[in-house]
Amino acid sequence: MQQSNLQNRLLGQLPEECFREIADSIEFVDLPRSYVFSEPLKDCNYSYFIESGIGSIVAVSPEGQQSEVGIFGREGMTPAYLILETAMTPYSIFMQVPGTGYRLPNETLFALAQRSAPLRRLLLRYAYVLSIQTAYTGLSNSIHHVDVRLARWLLMCHDRTRSDQFSLTHEFLAVMLSVRRSSVTNALHMLEGNHLIYSERSLITIRDRRALEDFAGDAYGIPESEYGRLIGRI
Repeated sequence: MQQSNLQNRLLGQLPEECFREIADSIEFVDLPRSYVFSEPLKDCNYSYFIESGIGSIVAVSPEGQQSEVGIFGREGMTPAYLILETAMTPYSIFMQVPGTGYRLPNETLFALAQRSAPLRRLLLRYAYVLSIQTAYTGLSNSIHHVDVRLARWLLMCHDRTRSDQFSLTHEFLAVMLSVRRSSVTNALHMLEGNHLIYSERSLITIRDRRALEDFAGDAYGIPESEYGRLIGRI
């Protein structure tokens, strides 16, 4: 395995000596849609570094209500808070857009992070950036209209893939945005009417990235800027 060929930004930025130490423990895995990385308040045994596709971090209420609070792809990993000595969170974390990745035992990664200051700093910075994304997701859900929130979400997905197309159902988008399916349909019509996207059955295509950013306005950009400042361009 050549480190320079990896798509995951965190694995790619590991110091060479760190990567050599974990190379024999890394396992390539297919990550189909709905692949579960971890369940609420349950320990997970592996850390995953996505090469392609998108993972979703969803908060779940005791009554079963769900709201997406974060996403990650080739720029990140899960569990993001392993460096804080916990692999357990109240979130449900799973693949929303299928892809591939690598995994290694949590104990291997954590032990190396204890010995390597550069790795520890990189993982702490990623955990911080993900917390910023979560905070701004909450802010956007509070103050922005659903069509703006959808534009933000599509931009975040676009950042993490090599394609302008996403295979997503209206039902899935409704869960991710914490709105009714009819609201998703109306928001998609709004973006399509402004020539920002194409929307077909279970398929969304980004038509004009720059205009979509303008439409999203202040809903998009701050977490991405923080990632760029601390880790590198997302």
